[in-house]
Amino acid sequence: MTGADYLLPFRTKLRSMRTESFGADPAGARMERIRRSPHFVDGAFQNPVGARTRPSGSTVEFAKIYFHKEQRARRTPTGTVPVHATTLADLATPPAGGLRLTWMGHSSVLAEIDGRRILFDPVWGERCSPFPFAGPKRLHPAPLPLAALGSVDVVVISHDHYDHLDLPTIRALAGTDTVFAVPLGVGAHLERWGVPPNRMRELDWNETATVAGISLTATPARHFCGRGLRNQQHTLWASWAVTGPEHRIYHSGDTGYFPGFRDIGAEHGPFDATMIQIGAYSEYWPDIHMTPAEGMRAHLDLQGGRPHGVLLPIHWGTFNLAPHAWAEPGEWTRDAGEEAGQTVAFPRPGEPFEPAGKLPTAAWWRGVSQPIAHPWRRPRGAESVSETSRGDMDLAGER
Repeated sequence: MTGADYLLPFRTKLRSMRTESFGADPAGARMERIRRSPHFVDGAFQNPVGARTRPSGSTVEFAKIYFHKEQRARRTPTGTVPVHATTLADLATPPAGGLRLTWMGHSSVLAEIDGRRILFDPVWGERCSPFPFAGPKRLHPAPLPLAALGSVDVVVISHDHYDHLDLPTIRALAGTDTVFAVPLGVGAHLERWGVPPNRMRELDWNETATVAGISLTATPARHFCGRGLRNQQHTLWASWAVTGPEHRIYHSGDTGYFPGFRDIGAEHGPFDATMIQIGAYSEYWPDIHMTPAEGMRAHLDLQGGRPHGVLLPIHWGTFNLAPHAWAEPGEWTRDAGEEAGQTVAFPRPGEPFEPAGKLPTAAWWRGVSQPIAHPWRRPRGAESVSETSRGDMDLAGER
């Protein structure tokens, strides 16, 4: 470092140290568009309702729980996760009913809808981290190589956190002809990684893009953004409502529960299938991730307050991101579905299914999980899931 280097502004020095995986900050015309957004207030994107985006409670107590040897063992499978090795034969024939979903793990889902292929939050990397040597590592392999997936019409990104926006995956997809639908500001990352601007559809909440006859609407979510220590909230987070000529689907991205699900459902639903975040919840961040009970409540809100369609649980099973037991989201969602009378699909990672056909419902995780307590279960005759209080819903996070 020369003497002149010390004269550089501190912010410039920090940026020079950032690796490519950190992405890029919005600037120029993109930043001007961000400033014009009605959701960008006081220099940052705002949630639809108030939300704490930093962990609450005692950091020391959280560390004790998170790094305790026995607690850490609960957060990983006891054996090999039974991944379905997706083959070309699985996906070669179009879905008989016009809609097929393949959960690839975490929040990655291939949706084949009305003759088009939509890939949500694709993460094929080994770690959700800016570094290849540190950060949460996959608990199971990707069900198939990304190159074997075949052509994709649209890649949809919910937000720019590492477990949803993965540099090596985006780099690989940038070399194809796919279109990328992303929330406002996220295009800065993609442009740095080689995605041409003319293949991006960068949307604010409630804006819609039409690609190959499919409408993709960025809908509100209750979360936050950022890929570095300095989080400026200059990239938006979103859920997505996708509408084809015959079918409607919804992907929640990451979100805390909020009343806006009812509005999204009224505007864009009801949905044939929803993909709902039900994992990585904790009492330390109750506003930005949903528990399984809240996820069920969100699905019912999206469907007009009644059981309808199929719920596919996402954001669980692939990465260790929260203090709860590894298989707890699956068990809790199973109970919540039975209580609400709502149909829930439980595919193994990589197992395709059609919402209108025979659904995978076996509790496949039980063979590789430690015993799971069920503190969320209530005596028969207690109130329904949609009426459950926040305190009841967070009981699992208090163990």
